[in-house]
Amino acid sequence: MAVRHQLIHRSPQAVWAVLAEPSLYGEWVVGPSESTPLDQTWPEVGSRLRYTVRLGPWSAEGVTTVRHREPGRELELEASFKSLGTARIFLQLRQWGEETLVVCDEHPLRGLGGTLHNPAVEAFLQLRHRGMLGRLAKVVEQGRAGARSA
Repeated sequence: MAVRHQLIHRSPQAVWAVLAEPSLYGEWVVGPSESTPLDQTWPEVGSRLRYTVRLGPWSAEGVTTVRHREPGRELELEASFKSLGTARIFLQLRQWGEETLVVCDEHPLRGLGGTLHNPAVEAFLQLRHRGMLGRLAKVVEQGRAGARSA
């Protein structure tokens, strides 16, 4: 199970504002180049967004669904990427003084991703999370969610 954490120099509310903005998903999640909400209620439980992953001339779409949320504290997602299957991504926001400790826990649920899960995949997920949480910190600390909603 790939678990990683990142200290973000903003409040949990500022971090949540970015997580709650579906148009910012592609800016902090490593892999997707763009995202589009399929429901206008993101991040309500059951709401979805579609994302596109591009590698050179190749591109494919996936869907992420909110499975659990506690506003300002927890967001649990299920990412589905066609034949690769699905993965659970759990983001927990912990108040850390004036800052936020974000804990990310991801693991495959179904499909090929779960079948092929091994230590090499786990190492890849750790690298992906390092990039993802660093990007999340950058978007939050730049105040991107506030700029979009203003």
